[in-house]
Amino acid sequence: MNGPLPSSSAGQPPVVTFIIATHNRRAVLLNTLQRLTATPELRASDGPAAIGSEIIVVDNASTDGTSDAVANQFPNVRVLRQKVNRGACAKNAGVPLAAGQFVVFLDDDSYPMAGSIQRMVHYFSRDKNLGAMVCDVILMDGSRECSAYPTAFIGCGVGFRREALAQVGGLPEDFFYQAEEYDLSLRLLDAGWDIHRYNDVQVLHQKTKTGRFPARTTRLDARNNFTLIVRYFPRAWVLPFAFAWMRRYRWIAQTKSWRHEWAFWRGLAEGIGRSLRPGQRRPVSPAAFERFAMIRQIEHRMKQLADEGCRNILFIDVGKNILPYCLAAKACGQRVVAIADKNLASPGRRFHGIPIVDDATAARLTFDAAVISNVSPVHVAQRLTEMRQLLRQPVIDLLEPPAPIAMVA
Repeated sequence: MNGPLPSSSAGQPPVVTFIIATHNRRAVLLNTLQRLTATPELRASDGPAAIGSEIIVVDNASTDGTSDAVANQFPNVRVLRQKVNRGACAKNAGVPLAAGQFVVFLDDDSYPMAGSIQRMVHYFSRDKNLGAMVCDVILMDGSRECSAYPTAFIGCGVGFRREALAQVGGLPEDFFYQAEEYDLSLRLLDAGWDIHRYNDVQVLHQKTKTGRFPARTTRLDARNNFTLIVRYFPRAWVLPFAFAWMRRYRWIAQTKSWRHEWAFWRGLAEGIGRSLRPGQRRPVSPAAFERFAMIRQIEHRMKQLADEGCRNILFIDVGKNILPYCLAAKACGQRVVAIADKNLASPGRRFHGIPIVDDATAARLTFDAAVISNVSPVHVAQRLTEMRQLLRQPVIDLLEPPAPIAMVA
């Protein structure tokens, strides 16, 4: 039997508030709560060193007895029963009630690994401008997942400074799920808060399939990402990124089935419809957008490569942020011979006129250096390893500190 989660000290509010949204996944949620309440640094029985914490569960109108089961088995957990399913954005219901200095969003099948919450509190205490902390999310097979952008979190493992959430508001209620993290991340950046990823603050994500709807995810990806671009991106970047992102999401849908392609077109139509509503535009500042998309940073590093003699480039991956890479290469007078992408390569498929080929085809091409055209930290690390084993030319991550390039004879 687990002991209660402790307060910071007698009569004082907790340090950390955990907020979990769920819908008809009673067994999954109960398992997560069992693991969360057993986390060593959160247990009252661990004495004065324990971190005071509380748990809020937002039940999205479940019909499987979730709320009653939580109340019976975990009486110290606060349950907020919703009348309708609000998706991942239902976590907002718990934010006004959070007493902790820091708020952690979890999925109903994710939980922190031992020691991670202690480290999270330490990092927040050390950096007063840290508004959100992106956790290292580990899947059951040992692989990792993360956002496509380093300054955007994923909802199954993120910590916030409560002050930052109070300033900018919570998740966008009109998104349900998919890209809601981008919306909140952009608002945090626009308000001047920092968002950093810490690899030693780890969350295990079981990624339970029960209750997941893949085609709906495809539709919401298209709808919400289009909405996000129109809502927040500076005017000059709306159309370029809309075309780039939607083309990529359509290609991803085509790798699955006709149902996903249909879902994509439906979601895009819904996103366009939303963009025509009054009051949609509230763009972030150019500085905040640069922190997100890194357009100038990428162009600066591409120019450095050009100055070092890299005139012919292979890009690796049709990443979500590939557009700035293509524009930077053009501005620097570099020729991009192809984009190597093991998932999206297809005969005749091109991005900005650049052919998309598989890795084996890319290895036979002639170029000076390969550049990872992807900014997702987990995927960058994976592709660096794979392509450095495959290619004899240098393979470069532009976001790493620059180093002299040894050209291949």
